[in-house]
Amino acid sequence: MAINTQKWVVGGVVTGIVMNVIDFLVNKFVFGARYVAELNAFKAGLGDTAMAGNAVWVYVVFDLIIGLALIWTYAAMRPRFGPGFKTLAYAAILFWVLFSIAYYGYMQMGMMSSGLWWQFGLVGLINLLISGAIGARLYSEDAVAP
Repeated sequence: MAINTQKWVVGGVVTGIVMNVIDFLVNKFVFGARYVAELNAFKAGLGDTAMAGNAVWVYVVFDLIIGLALIWTYAAMRPRFGPGFKTLAYAAILFWVLFSIAYYGYMQMGMMSSGLWWQFGLVGLINLLISGAIGARLYSEDAVAP
């Protein structure tokens, strides 16, 4: 069955927007100061640069791309696993594992502590599950042209 492109885009963009909101709140109020401090300890000014306004737009775009990719993956998995949260959870866990591997490199390079890596991982999984669940609810395969 073909992916409903219009509903995929809507669900993916909504997922990306929700991810952005969660990331903003978490990075601003929960991990922000610690993350900046650990990056600055690795290299002076790195944390300040990473959280500067001109760098933030990159994170916004990345979350939108991730949202689209997550809902596309969910839509591709639906015929095999069925619609619903369980299938979305499979897709979210796949993305979480891939992101955890990438952030593991930051930890290995000394850019973040293992404690912060674990916390980023947990919050990342929760973010993917919440934002993905919202976007997945907007996706259906109704009215897909043959």
